[in-house]
Amino acid sequence: MAEKLSPETARIMAERFGKDTLIALATVSDGEPQVRTVNGYYEDGAFYVLTYALSGKMLQLEKHPRAAVCGEWFTGHGLPENLGYILDERNAEIFAKLREVFAAWYGNGHIVESDRNNVILKIRLTDGVLFAHGIRYDIDFT
Repeated sequence: MAEKLSPETARIMAERFGKDTLIALATVSDGEPQVRTVNGYYEDGAFYVLTYALSGKMLQLEKHPRAAVCGEWFTGHGLPENLGYILDERNAEIFAKLREVFAAWYGNGHIVESDRNNVILKIRLTDGVLFAHGIRYDIDFT
């Protein structure tokens, strides 16, 4: 049975994913699973990804609003939310963090700030399995 996110599991998640981390993001298209690697950042029970509003993953998430993530001995499910344009004033606080976290590649042309289709994807985790130091943690993020 899954337990609520504890201080111990919260600490492990923040240590592993509270930085630029490659994670696998899975969606569904025409009944088939689709997976790709994205740069993710974890904070307070959610992963954040900078992406393009018209990308396959975003179109798939609009049709089937469920996602799965995997990386660094963690797998989980979540509810996706398009937070909108990266420079929208509502996103100022999280975007400032993301810009810093993703600084190593942010300025390489992948993100064009003037393009309003550059958005923030938030994946609010619902459940997950975390392995650390030989221990399995089944986590209820709700």
